[in-house]
Amino acid sequence: MSEKMKNLAVRTLSGIVLAAIMLGAVCWSQWSFGALLLVILLCGMHEFYTLAAARGAQPQRLIGMLAGVILFAANFAVVSESVFDLFSANLIPMLGFGLLLLFLVFIRELFREGTDPMGNIGATLTGVAYVALPVSLMCYIPMQGEEPWSPAIMLLFIFIIWANDVFAYLVGMAFGRHRLCERLSPKKSWEGFFGGLAGAVVMGLVGARVLDESYAAWMGLALVAAVTGVLGDLTESMFKRSAGVKDSGRLIPGHGGVLDRFDAMLVAAPFVLVYMLFVM
Repeated sequence: MSEKMKNLAVRTLSGIVLAAIMLGAVCWSQWSFGALLLVILLCGMHEFYTLAAARGAQPQRLIGMLAGVILFAANFAVVSESVFDLFSANLIPMLGFGLLLLFLVFIRELFREGTDPMGNIGATLTGVAYVALPVSLMCYIPMQGEEPWSPAIMLLFIFIIWANDVFAYLVGMAFGRHRLCERLSPKKSWEGFFGGLAGAVVMGLVGARVLDESYAAWMGLALVAAVTGVLGDLTESMFKRSAGVKDSGRLIPGHGGVLDRFDAMLVAAPFVLVYMLFVM
């Protein structure tokens, strides 16, 4: 077996395992869904801070990740009654402590030896905004169905993102001629972009049919998810190019790191949630 075929086999197998873990975690319970998001948050922030360090910054990794976990825990407590019961008495103090941590980033930089404190502070806070905030907002997506907890809504969001990726790849490979953003991602093409949009819309319409929801509303959501998902891909490509690396990590064999797999979802999730809240 050639090296290329071996890499494809590893990539396919790890992709199947990852998909099974994700779908199982979303469907099993709120706790398993929360555990999945927490793993994405921790690994994603670690990878982002590693990228920032490769660029020469010195992010305050521990403080940033602790603030991110507190932000996530507070939001997850809002959507989960069992978690809320655990933290209800301490929710406000916990949020206050998280806010103090963000200000501590500025104070701690006073006592660090470095030549770029603004860069260090910016990298630390960007890790919270880029990874922890959208992961925290994902907690609310399964709440947008008719039931208080509707994992099917989250599953459909994931499927739309996946459909966009798959169709963009296939159409781009077959017909890609015009570069979408060669500076950041030379392989992406406008043909692939529109192929991804078509795939996402088809998945949105299938979801609307299964859920007996408005076709127009879900078609609009699919377009929002697809366009912002591509922007998420390009955003991560920008970070990786700035750091001079190909992948954000090596956690997922054949795929790279967590950010490499969830970059589209991180940027798409806030826009999709706002669309669900104000349009659907």
